[in-house]
Amino acid sequence: MGKDSKLILDPLADNNPITIQVLGICSALAITAELEASIVMSISVLFVLGIGNVVISLMRNIIPSKIRIIVQLIVVATLVIIVDLVLKAFAYELSKTLSVFVGLIITNCIIMGRFEAFALGNGPWRSFLDGIGNSLGYAVILIIVGFFRELLGSGTLLGYPVLGNPIPGELSGLYALGYENNGFMLLSPMALIVVGIIIWIQRSKNKALIED
Repeated sequence: MGKDSKLILDPLADNNPITIQVLGICSALAITAELEASIVMSISVLFVLGIGNVVISLMRNIIPSKIRIIVQLIVVATLVIIVDLVLKAFAYELSKTLSVFVGLIITNCIIMGRFEAFALGNGPWRSFLDGIGNSLGYAVILIIVGFFRELLGSGTLLGYPVLGNPIPGELSGLYALGYENNGFMLLSPMALIVVGIIIWIQRSKNKALIED
């Protein structure tokens, strides 16, 4: 039970796929200007990696080594197509916001890395836990970055104003005190800076993570 719980807990902290393994950075930079997009991308990766790990694990003994990457790509592409169709059916506007980045889940190095490093060598249950753990670790960072970028960049969360009304002549909340939204937070480089701050905090708390 201890080993199984570590599969969930380790990626949330000391083995986080983004801040420690430095994987999946592209989507962390590209789609985190809005918290809603961050949450939907996190759920999408959770579905693809959780189910994909199980499928690859079940097939691990019949996949020829020479074509294993091709098989992994077919599995993840099928799952991503399902995600994309569901988004277009039930959240069309959001699917347009995410656009190409949903398709790029196919080549997300977190997913391909877990297929190759874990699912091919472990049973379905442990592979499922590994997929869920790494997905949650990825989601935590995306949601934190999306939270601060939308809050400080737009003054909203999930599209709802939380700092007041910024319209001139109708100012309220923090805007009435002179606060201004930081437009730089909506630019991709600021996502990298926020991720860098998270990495700094993480390594400050755990010195063992600091490379020599």
